[in-house]
Amino acid sequence: MQLSRRALLGATAAGLALAACGRQAQSGDLNGILERLSTDILREIPEYATSLAVSEEQAGGRYIDRLSDYSKEGALRLRGVAERALGELRALNRERLEPNDRVTYDIVATALQDSVDAARFEHGGGAQSPYVVTQLTGAYTSIPDFLASQHPVTNREQADAYLARLSAYARALDQETARIGEDAATGVIQPNFTIAGADGNGGAVAQLGTFAATAPAQTVLVTSLQSRLAGVADIADADKAALAQRAEQIVRDEVLPAYRRQIDALNAVLPRATADAGVWRLPNGADLYATALRAYTTTTMSPEELHQMGVDLIAQFTGEMDAIFRAQGMTRGTVNERINALGRRPDQIFPSTDAGREALLAMLNEQMRVITARMPEVCGVQARATLEIKRVPEYIEAGAPGGYYQVAALDGSRPGAYYINLRDPANEWPKFTLPTLTYHEGTPGHHWQLSLQQEAGEMPFIRRALLGFSGFSEGWGLYAEQLADEMGMYRNDPFGRIGYLQSMTFRASRLVVDTGIHHMRWTREQAIDSMMQATGDQRSNVTTEVERYCVWPGQACSYMAGRQALNRMRDGARAALGDRFDLRAFHDRVLTNGSTPLTVTDGLVNEWVAEVQRA
Repeated sequence: MQLSRRALLGATAAGLALAACGRQAQSGDLNGILERLSTDILREIPEYATSLAVSEEQAGGRYIDRLSDYSKEGALRLRGVAERALGELRALNRERLEPNDRVTYDIVATALQDSVDAARFEHGGGAQSPYVVTQLTGAYTSIPDFLASQHPVTNREQADAYLARLSAYARALDQETARIGEDAATGVIQPNFTIAGADGNGGAVAQLGTFAATAPAQTVLVTSLQSRLAGVADIADADKAALAQRAEQIVRDEVLPAYRRQIDALNAVLPRATADAGVWRLPNGADLYATALRAYTTTTMSPEELHQMGVDLIAQFTGEMDAIFRAQGMTRGTVNERINALGRRPDQIFPSTDAGREALLAMLNEQMRVITARMPEVCGVQARATLEIKRVPEYIEAGAPGGYYQVAALDGSRPGAYYINLRDPANEWPKFTLPTLTYHEGTPGHHWQLSLQQEAGEMPFIRRALLGFSGFSEGWGLYAEQLADEMGMYRNDPFGRIGYLQSMTFRASRLVVDTGIHHMRWTREQAIDSMMQATGDQRSNVTTEVERYCVWPGQACSYMAGRQALNRMRDGARAALGDRFDLRAFHDRVLTNGSTPLTVTDGLVNEWVAEVQRA
């Protein structure tokens, strides 16, 4: 858990009330601590309250017309919230808690300690996101989509609140603009290529500029409001027109000028930026990277250990791909050359047209339908939330990752969403690469895991709805890709299995590249060349990925580190239980306990093994 808006809005916040349960005093004290923590967090992060669709009572007051404080003072208040709650937790006698409450204690204490440690680095969003505004981070990357897809507009009050938030968005941009200069004064400036772009990849300035150059009436901030107002029956047409005109005025007079001020601030620090890619060059950079790695992976693995793990796995997966290619009669060239040749085949290409994108999305939806129907084979507890598959908004697609997941609203008013970047499917999404991404982001990956977490009513609310750990969640996403393979989803699709193995190689390469950039002082070009050599992926894809790792140190390591940890747990349980090992029960124990630090996950699995042995 990271006390930055990016992390909190990505369902990694701590918070909300734990239902009272009349337990012993220590458990009651724990409940009170978590209730206060929830109120403090959601009061600071009203966007998160909207995302979850919680009540005003749960959120500590009215929130629908507010945005967060994006200033440094706001960040320091969030750190104070975590520090106070952590101090209160540490004052409890953990051993006096009931067993389930000890699990909750361990999960929340780990999340808060990671947050406090990361927030010691007061620039950007802390150790895990050290720069304020990049090609991937900042209010401009999240708030427009938040307002367009999560802020409700079903009545006049909500429409007026939308306008209030629109004005608040301009203030948020200016608060971040001020922080760009404040951080630069302490020697914290992102790489020049994430500011200005390079090799055709758009940096933060280009993405901000594209939005700023849009006519106010054509921005998503106005068009989304107009489209939703059209369906509101109790607002008169004249009032709808007036609301839309007011939104256009705010965008023209407040929001777009704030965009231009942010562009000016980035351009002002650009002459002092360098091409050095890693955080090693920042003040206390080695400590920052170690802190980020620990928080993202929830392990104590060193950069050297993670790097070697990646090297070994690349060799393993490459050998498996070579065997499949040979069985299909494709023997000429290296494995990567054969991957590239496969990606150029006409039967593997979706055109970069509206029709091509629609066909691609239709294929993904069919893949979800098929595997969801088979989930009772591998999980006893079934997820209920529905899933929408959407295109990444065009105004951020230049710097956005290939795919990501947005959690569903708790009240069922908004389904889970799997976003896929369709800026250039003909060159970036060969057909054989798509199934494994869908299994990762959808089912049995993030959508399945997070839906089960939200739907586990017997679990304390703080764990069910709000806590997240990248090592677990991204590790599960990668494990889910493997699980789909084990379920036989590629039995009649050898090239789809090539896509799965290429994806695994890609995540193994992330271990090599992330540690290379931030620990071994690799250049951006060294990292791109390494990943291209390992995966055979398109240079544009690899460049976007590498530049992502430059501004999110350590996050890329959480995927494979988590997958390997889950496999070790499964292998250990299978060895201990023999014929009594039940894959469905193993998955239920892991998933119905929600996202946990991997150390806690390991303890939960060991308890399950002991229960089965006693039975």
